[in-house]
Amino acid sequence: MDDNDHNNSNKSPMVRVHSTVEMGSLEGRSVIEFEDDNLVSPSSISRKKHSFHEPPHTSAGGSENFCPKHMTNSVIGSIKIVLLSAKINLLIPFGPLAILVNKSSGHHGWVFFLCLLGIIPLAERLGYATEQLACFTGPTVGGLLNATFGNATELIISIHALKSGMIRVVQQSLLGSILSNMLLVLGCAFFSGGLMFSEREQMFNKAAAAVDSSLLLMAVMGLLFPAVLHSTHTELHFGKSELALSRFSSCIMLVAYASYLVFQLKRQKNLYLPVNEGDTQNEGTSDDEEAPEISKWESIIWLSILTAWISVLSEYLVDAIEGASVALKIPVAFISVILLPIVGNAAEHAGAIMFAMKDKLDISLGVAIGSSTQISMFGIPFCVVAGWAMGCPMDLNFQIFETATLFITVLVVAFMLQDGNSNYLKGLMLILCYLIVAASFFVHIDPTSVEDKPPKPGH
Repeated sequence: MDDNDHNNSNKSPMVRVHSTVEMGSLEGRSVIEFEDDNLVSPSSISRKKHSFHEPPHTSAGGSENFCPKHMTNSVIGSIKIVLLSAKINLLIPFGPLAILVNKSSGHHGWVFFLCLLGIIPLAERLGYATEQLACFTGPTVGGLLNATFGNATELIISIHALKSGMIRVVQQSLLGSILSNMLLVLGCAFFSGGLMFSEREQMFNKAAAAVDSSLLLMAVMGLLFPAVLHSTHTELHFGKSELALSRFSSCIMLVAYASYLVFQLKRQKNLYLPVNEGDTQNEGTSDDEEAPEISKWESIIWLSILTAWISVLSEYLVDAIEGASVALKIPVAFISVILLPIVGNAAEHAGAIMFAMKDKLDISLGVAIGSSTQISMFGIPFCVVAGWAMGCPMDLNFQIFETATLFITVLVVAFMLQDGNSNYLKGLMLILCYLIVAASFFVHIDPTSVEDKPPKPGH
């Protein structure tokens, strides 16, 4: 790399990954930024550099902007930034290809695989559009937006599965997303950060980790009681008490999650200050100022487009799960718990690892554990309430095997976080734990999965 390239790399745009935990720690900013010139294109670099020195040009800036030529340039520029700026977008054509394969051959194995590849870049771009919109809304609303769209891919897949009556797929995919974030994402972050800083242990904020661990244990409580009630056959009204308890507990968990958002975004901002940020916060203020790359309305339009496209591909993905299980000879439980979460968590994996390698472990922890908290305290109860509205008996009885797996995982991670430091050995242990979980679900046969799908009306 020559000197010019080196100088350009130092001015490269920031790729933003954030979670609701970090939203409370940044009083004047809505996102965390870090440099990665491998994920962006030269055109994106030049646009970002340009934005630091000139006032932002938006389509709503004045009456002189409402000319056809300017509107065309604005649309083309927005498409270049959103669709052509990241190398991961090379996977986008796999989405339309999956639909073509489904229409031509109907091979469920290939349709499922292509849909997985096609949704990965859409999930990453959905997070990007959310972060751009958060630049205009401020940190508090930005945190709420992140809570809503941060796990939108998993929720969209779950809603389509609920419509098809595939309750076990919904339960297991949400469970798998929690396990993936807590073991695989956090483990990779600890491992990569530990190798990068092998001469010392990396530190993180124990107080913030303790709050998230407490919420995860509360989520385990909400899932444990319906499973135990069902397995011990001690329901007051068989087949009804379990469902009623699940719906009541889901409403309580949603209230607890709303309280958690208020707590972390407003009440306890100092609690979530990263341990290494206090001395350098003033120095880096000018470098961390956020310059949005697209306008507010462009962000909203892209959010709508990406959400709709993810919804379309999710429908094909859900319809192909059972056929893919037979074609690939893989249990549905393994597909739901291991393969599906990889799609929604792909961007979080990369973000958590790169933050850890830059010694920003608090952010990595927020990405991994914060996402698990969102799914367990918001995603799962939301699906129960949504199923209630759709007349689908979605409950919190995840069966004993799955509930025990989650319970042990939360305990292991809580013990790992209690001393406030990490190293590569802890990361390796978490990764190996995830391999054990994956192997367990590969040999696990769920006897209730075939009973979930009721006949569709009119069939």
